[in-house]
This record gives sequence, C-alpha cells and structure tokens, in this order.
Amino acid sequence: MTSGTRREWLRTMAAVGAGSLADALIPRALARAAQQPTQDPTAAFRAQIGAVPIQTRQLGENLTLLSGPGGNVVVLHGSDGLVVVDTFVAPAWPKLQESLASLGGGAGGAGGAGGAGGAPVKFVINTHWHFDHTDNNAPLHAAGATVVAHANTKRRMSEPHHLAVLELDFPPSPASALPQRVFTDRYTLEANGERLELSHVPPAHTDSDVTVRFEHANVLHAGDVYFNGRYPYIDGNTGGRVDGMIAASDRLLSRADSGTKIVPGHGPLATRADLVNYRDMLSTAADRVRKLKASGKSLEESIAAKPFADLDGDWGSGRYKGDDFVKIVYLTL
Repeated sequence: MTSGTRREWLRTMAAVGAGSLADALIPRALARAAQQPTQDPTAAFRAQIGAVPIQTRQLGENLTLLSGPGGNVVVLHGSDGLVVVDTFVAPAWPKLQESLASLGGGAGGAGGAGGAGGAPVKFVINTHWHFDHTDNNAPLHAAGATVVAHANTKRRMSEPHHLAVLELDFPPSPASALPQRVFTDRYTLEANGERLELSHVPPAHTDSDVTVRFEHANVLHAGDVYFNGRYPYIDGNTGGRVDGMIAASDRLLSRADSGTKIVPGHGPLATRADLVNYRDMLSTAADRVRKLKASGKSLEESIAAKPFADLDGDWGSGRYKGDDFVKIVYLTL
C-alpha cells in the first residue's frame, strides 16, 4: 500500500468510525431524552404561582390580608384562634405557615395546631373549589382546623377537572383536603369579637362561590367573582357564567358602602367605586360578545373582531388578555 493510498484508507476509516460512533450516540441520546420526565403543566403552573412572595396588610385591629401566591387570603386572629379565608397554592405552604405563626397561629409541625405560643387555626373557609384557594386545606386540617365551604366545593374537589383556556387538568383532591363542614345558602361564624357571614353566590366564577363578610370590620372578601383591575377567569366547566359574574357584582355592591374594604380573589384591595367599574366592564364585554355570537359569529371570528380593543388598556394587564377574555366570555354566555 502506497503512502497516499494509506492516508486515504485512514481517512475513510476515520469517517466510518465517526459515523458509527454518531449512529451509536444519537439513538442513546434520544433514548435518554425520551426517558426524561416532562414537567406536568399543572405542577409548573403551581410552582410559578407559588414563587410569588406573600405581602401583608392590616385590614383592622385583628384582621390581616395576605396577598401573593394564589390570590388574597384574609386571616382573623385573636384568642379564639385563627380563621383563614382561602389557602394559596401548595408550594406556598412554608410561607403561609410562617405568616400564620407570626399572627399567633400554628399550622402543623411538632407543636401540632398551636404555634409560637399562639392560638391554633380553628377554621378555614374556601371561597370556591379552585386549587389556588384550596391547595393547603389538608395540612391546615391536619393541624386541627375545620374547613368550611359550599357543598359544591366539596363535590367539585371530589371530581377530576379540565380547566379550559388554562388547559390544565386536575385529579380529584385527596379526602384529607375536602371540606368537613358544608352549607348550601348561608353560614355564620363568630370569633374574636367578629361575626362572619358566608353567602353562596348563584353560578358566577363557578357554581361553588362564597363571599365572606366581616360585619364589624366592614370587610368583604369577594372570592373570584371579583378580579380587581384585570379580566377575570370564568370556569364554564363548573357552572361559571359571565351573566352570573355581573349579578354577583351587583350583590356585592348591595352589601358594600363607601367605607367597605373589598378583598378581591385576585388583585389589590378595592373600594366600592372600583367594584362599580368592574361590573360595568363585565356588562359591556358581555353585551358586545353576545351580539357577535347572536349574529352567527364563531369563536374565532369573534376574537378576530377585537371587541375589547378599547378595554384592554385598563383591564388587560393580568394573566388574561383581550383575546383570552373574548374566549372566556363567548364560552360562558
């Protein structure tokens, strides 16, 4: 073999070897990739929300607003124990636990329901069934709290669900997370010198919505029938209806005065005037999409018509933009 022929032969063998190596490595890499678990979208969504820090604001002498990882939680605290309205998402549990301990209530751990020498968490109220409001029911119940909710919250939590628009799927909640005390119309609690009136709202955000009025403090927790300063999510798969959201807003307005502090399910603390603006936006949005739908426009054609172009500047800064909200309204009319 000449030196030139030998060089060509070596180059050929190198190329063949490299090709063989690549053929061997690529399938292995693909196999490894196929074996890597893809993150569950629902878990990813929970983690995203759970990363939001908790912000604290006093609503009254013994009433505190915790805002952040899953909307707004209100805590009534005092010697009778804590009453907690909504519970954030599961990944926020350590932060919620710390916040409750700072208000005098323990939430699990070696000390059981009591913590930091304070009173225990006595009651948890769910404003509706969605995960960002019920995720931490189980650890709070394990710490000794009784979970109170509308009967439909317990029913919905016991079922699997697909949340349209968000494209998320949820299995039934474990038995330990289900409410222990349910009601159908109204329920009253008294603790720490305060009287809480829980009222069921006819289908609006869901069919399980509850508002909570703290009578002496003049504070109204609206749950997710109210998203302050942003387009709301309406869960049509579990009874939500845009007309029900408008009716719920009117109900809330009838129970609020100029001094009422209104806690929305999501968004900053609100006044009655803020709620009026929200109700008017919902009414305008529903009327516009209703006309499009009645004229035979499909969902896609309704979105393309951009019926909320003039509303987006004021209401489209949240998770749901104008096109999203056209879809939400169209599907819940």
